[in-house]
Amino acid sequence: MMKFRTYLQDKKYELLLLALIQHLFIGIFLKDLSFYTKIIWPVNMLILGTASVCVFIEKGRWKNLMQQILFLLVLILPLGLTFWGKNPTYFAFLNIGYVIFFLFIFWEIFKFLIKPGYINKDIISASACGYFLLIEISTFLFQFFVYQNAQSFKGIDFSSPAKTYIDLVYFSSITLTSIGFGDITPNSYNTKLIASLFGIAGQFYSVVLVGILISKFSSKSDS
Repeated sequence: MMKFRTYLQDKKYELLLLALIQHLFIGIFLKDLSFYTKIIWPVNMLILGTASVCVFIEKGRWKNLMQQILFLLVLILPLGLTFWGKNPTYFAFLNIGYVIFFLFIFWEIFKFLIKPGYINKDIISASACGYFLLIEISTFLFQFFVYQNAQSFKGIDFSSPAKTYIDLVYFSSITLTSIGFGDITPNSYNTKLIASLFGIAGQFYSVVLVGILISKFSSKSDS
């Protein structure tokens, strides 16, 4: 048991990175999106929540408690989609819960990245985790507004929750990377401003990350 715990602690950022990638992009391999909503999404959150537990090992009692509460919340919420999938209030609560969950993890990752010192595989994996966490936060924040106002975006497919989510993952990704194809566009002042904010945040994160990595490489070469 101790060896397994040690393994999880050593590989925590790689495990989280894989969990984030599969959560965001597993739709590439799926044809039945109703199956995705009912089965794959809850399983995804179990994988992602379990991977996030590893990040908070030895981080203090209150952080572990907070992580466990948020983990249970994001694990249980998708199960209710079968019963309350068309309820806007339920979707609002789900999306805010997810935003808080991913922000909590992102803050812990960012604090790890700005610590002075070394460069290794953990730094590289954690850096990538931070970027994918920004996409997660952006996606669920946009989804909150989409289910409050269907006119807040142009080009979103509302035929199923899975298609809406995938469209927003796509939009968040191209916004944070400043690609901006223009096939999906924000259409309300809320979503326009949030898209602008996350576009700036994506560039800021990239610039800060490059500075962090260069400083760590410099520290290593100087030592």
